[in-house]
Amino acid sequence: MITVHFDGLCHPRNPGGVAAYGYLIRRDGELIHQGLGVVGEGEGMTNNVAEYEALKAAAQWLKDSGIEDRVTVKGDSLLVIKQMKGEWKVRSATSRRYLPEIRTLLTGRDVSFVWINREENQEADELSREAYRRYKKKTRSIPEKR
Repeated sequence: MITVHFDGLCHPRNPGGVAAYGYLIRRDGELIHQGLGVVGEGEGMTNNVAEYEALKAAAQWLKDSGIEDRVTVKGDSLLVIKQMKGEWKVRSATSRRYLPEIRTLLTGRDVSFVWINREENQEADELSREAYRRYKKKTRSIPEKR
């Protein structure tokens, strides 16, 4: 069985900060892949954008890898989990954009979505923080234009 943990953040402010994410994919408890990234900075960036990007990236990797095992997706974003399960209405433009994309990537798979608390999602959280740190280090090294 495949287990996906995902997380995202928007720092130092939400909205409008740097949206970064991380995810881990395990098969029967053994790590087989992990990823992290930055969506962007400024207008339009939120923690929900980062959370959805994390899930989208994980789903894309699963599709590209050809893995067809049963998948359990775990995250500490109640919004993302409840919307992916169809239990909460989709009201925001962010959710309306990401939900169809992610569902398409997961089409044909046996997928379940499980909300977990932050303490159970520490590794994915740390990956999103690492993505943020790498981004800030990279952008600090670029001289500002005057």
